[in-house]
Amino acid sequence: MGRAYEVRKASIQKTGAAKAKLYSMYAREIYQAAKTGGIEVEANSALKRLVEKAKKEQVPMDIIKRAIDKVNSGVDESYTSVTYELFGPGGSNVIVECLTDNLNRSISSIRAAVNKCHIKMGAMGSVSYMYDHFAVVSFKGLDAEKTMDLMIEQDLDVSDIEEEDGQVIIYSDPKDLFAIKDALLKALPNITFDLDEIVWIAKDKISLQGEDLEIFKRLLTLLDDIEDVQHVYHNVENVE
Repeated sequence: MGRAYEVRKASIQKTGAAKAKLYSMYAREIYQAAKTGGIEVEANSALKRLVEKAKKEQVPMDIIKRAIDKVNSGVDESYTSVTYELFGPGGSNVIVECLTDNLNRSISSIRAAVNKCHIKMGAMGSVSYMYDHFAVVSFKGLDAEKTMDLMIEQDLDVSDIEEEDGQVIIYSDPKDLFAIKDALLKALPNITFDLDEIVWIAKDKISLQGEDLEIFKRLLTLLDDIEDVQHVYHNVENVE
């Protein structure tokens, strides 16, 4: 299956966590975006994107509102984005993205999961070079050729454009996500984005069997239980 499937699967895995963690994840991200770029949703593209995604994933409006209101209330929290790279069993590897207000807690929690599964942590860049880091946007309303023409007109460089069952999928540098969405919104004011993600996609996938597969499943479960973990990406194709 193509990359679009991998992005959808990553999105499904991300939203399959317990609701409490999902709500906490968005509350942190929304607070940080509002603190950094301002509380006016329409004037803060990062905040607007997060609010739209939270609504799509059925995060209650009171949680969204409270996260934004915390900025006005004088609450001063500071969250840091940090990425960990892991070498799993049988040639597997994992990229773990965290958003944390306590780096010591974050690294301790990840190390505990790693030690329980008897795997290794890698240095920065030791795993990520085996992945593509993309902003991915998918929608309906244009075909691939017209979409490419629009990107060229707006002087936007994209890595690839795919078309699947009437849906167009754009892959680009993460820094160009908002510019691409703005260009599409101007062309299609009523557009709905089916995918709006910044993801890591493994260049090569593997399958695990037996004990290696069981260890890897345990690792994913342990990572999912860590409060600071936001997103998990890996190269194993036979794990849901």
